[in-house]
Amino acid sequence: MTEAPEVCLLTGLPDGFLARKLLDQLLIAHPKLSILCLVNDAGFDRAHALLSQLSAHDGERVELLRGDVTAMDFGLSGASYLDLAARVNIIHHCMCASQGGVARDSERRIFVGSTGEVLELAAARGSKVRRVVHWSSARLFKPQNGRVTESENSCESGPRSRDDEARFRAELLAREFAKRVPLTILRPSIIVGDSRTGEMDRSEPIYALLQLIVNSPHELRIPIPGSGTQACHLVPLDYVVEAGLAVADHPDSVGRTFQIVDERPTSMARVFELLNEAAERMPAPPGLARNLTALLFNAPGLERFGQVPRSFLDLLAADLTYDARNTRELLAGTGIECPSPTNYLTLMVNRIKREQPPSTRPARRIRRDHAAAEELDDPLDV
Repeated sequence: MTEAPEVCLLTGLPDGFLARKLLDQLLIAHPKLSILCLVNDAGFDRAHALLSQLSAHDGERVELLRGDVTAMDFGLSGASYLDLAARVNIIHHCMCASQGGVARDSERRIFVGSTGEVLELAAARGSKVRRVVHWSSARLFKPQNGRVTESENSCESGPRSRDDEARFRAELLAREFAKRVPLTILRPSIIVGDSRTGEMDRSEPIYALLQLIVNSPHELRIPIPGSGTQACHLVPLDYVVEAGLAVADHPDSVGRTFQIVDERPTSMARVFELLNEAAERMPAPPGLARNLTALLFNAPGLERFGQVPRSFLDLLAADLTYDARNTRELLAGTGIECPSPTNYLTLMVNRIKREQPPSTRPARRIRRDHAAAEELDDPLDV
């Protein structure tokens, strides 16, 4: 008798950039896997449009399930919920990997609420779930002695910033269920986009920053956060998905945490050098004060290009490292490696150039920003 194909429950569609790329990779890496995408009413039509772009063969393997991942039992009837628990073998919960596009007053419901419902499904009576993959973020945690580890101790100091509170609480909740469900936690660092296509998540702060560099007036030198010597912890989405899926599929990943990072990170100064070269603009000297950095990123006129949250600037300015020994252990021999920023930043900048023409903001507005900077007793080279 032929065994029924395994079923994977995927959350995060249609808006989640990670969820969309993970769906593509799941279809490639697991040719016999059936994928069930839990989508609410508001996103159902857009999710259906996304699936319509799949090949006929892949489209037959993907099913949309109308439900609310934040609602009790996903808003399903009792019979439908029990049937779901009996069908699903793997869960990829992608809601907490990104904060982009989530309103502050909805964060706890979306991040913590959805995580609780997913874990309850995995722990339900009659559940056939053999793996829950909780996609979190390495950005959520305060460093200890300049280092964020993969151990449970990384949670002891609390969230890195108020912006990270709800996603931090979601991972704590996942850890509470670790003795009841076969859990794997994946923590990417700063996801920057696809290194092969240049496509980026427009709701993420890193996109707003690159857009600012590309489209702000060329006379304005965009300052480097921090000293410039600190590591810039960018990690491209295609590597995150490929490495994360390889780790999650490994039998030794149950009950463990894995940080998906670039273990040979490029310095912030070099990253900004690459970005300025690609944007054809003059760089600013490193080491400008943080208050000046915040001033420039919130200067009049620049808000048109998107807001870069202060917490994100502080993250870029921080001198820290991410431990990834667990990830390194399970990826050994797979040939999966993180691309260098020198291989993808120009591609991403060029894509932004095509998407939006450069700014034509008048020079007099730049001079006003210049005057404001002088009040801080910091040099602004324009």
